[in-house]
Amino acid sequence: MKNKTQLLLVALAATVFTGNNAFAQGCVAAHSNQRTMDQLVKSDSGGVTSGFSIHNLTVDIGYRVFNSNKYFIGDDEIARPTAVENHQNIFDIGVEYRLSPRWSVIADVPVYNGTRNQIYPPSGIFQVSGLGDITVGAQAWIFRPPTENGGNVAVSAALKIPTGIYNATGTALYQGHMIKATADPSLQPGDGGWGFVLGTQAYKALWRHSDLYAQGQYLFNPEDTNGVASFRSQPGQSIISVTDQYLFRTGISQGVPKIRGFAASFGVRGEGVPVRDLLGNSDGFRRPGTIISIDPGIMYNFHRTIFSVNGPWALYRNRPPSVPELQNNTKNGDAFFADYTVIASISHHF
Repeated sequence: MKNKTQLLLVALAATVFTGNNAFAQGCVAAHSNQRTMDQLVKSDSGGVTSGFSIHNLTVDIGYRVFNSNKYFIGDDEIARPTAVENHQNIFDIGVEYRLSPRWSVIADVPVYNGTRNQIYPPSGIFQVSGLGDITVGAQAWIFRPPTENGGNVAVSAALKIPTGIYNATGTALYQGHMIKATADPSLQPGDGGWGFVLGTQAYKALWRHSDLYAQGQYLFNPEDTNGVASFRSQPGQSIISVTDQYLFRTGISQGVPKIRGFAASFGVRGEGVPVRDLLGNSDGFRRPGTIISIDPGIMYNFHRTIFSVNGPWALYRNRPPSVPELQNNTKNGDAFFADYTVIASISHHF
């Protein structure tokens, strides 16, 4: 009965967080979600969840909601009488199959649904839904788990397959006529290019029921542009760019006394799109930007299921000029951000 009551309280908390209007950094946010780190929370049976168990298959379902309407040029927020409303729902289904205590096969399947009320030409309400770009790869722990020092580091590499829609259109008003116009890149489930993702995660026990954690990943997109018209009139921005993306977070997780399987965390999260890709050219229309947020969260481990909720709150937002804007000395572009987001996930070991 006690365990059921604790589970109900956590489920209720997750419902409160995700049931209201949740906001996120919509225009330049990384499309990928971080995986649940089950090493940070004790199991309800009393043992610490190790880096390997007899349950080889793990399925992780993540969810985020975007509704961005804060207008930025550079790192300056500018008040506007009207603003773009960018609303998105992002689901991410992650699968991990452990081949050994150190090695795993991993895959992620994102699904997107978004709407954008766009006020600049072409103006209209765009709506896009569909499967995103699937990634498939492998992960390895540096040290064989469980380790004696209570810490470990994992590295991963995955191929990004261009399975997502990247040329979705909508009906919009453009130069006095209703036309089929390309939806904004922030709404497109895919980017139209092959790429690869490098990632890492690490944890280290500090004191009783407390751990230091870190996660990070970088999406490399070597292709320059995807051939889709952006309907932008600025020099060099008529075709949509295939951009890199990055995501990182770090902080401390602390087990809650007298509530087995429950932990709270606090850290820093960063995500965005760089001005220049690390590989290949960076031409075409892109909306580079950076968001740095504080990242509080809670985790609850019930049997083989982990519930996780995070609420990053943006402290710093910046939309720097893109490569075509720098090359042509044109006006710095803009981006719409939000104040906070909510990320919820459920992870189950089968």
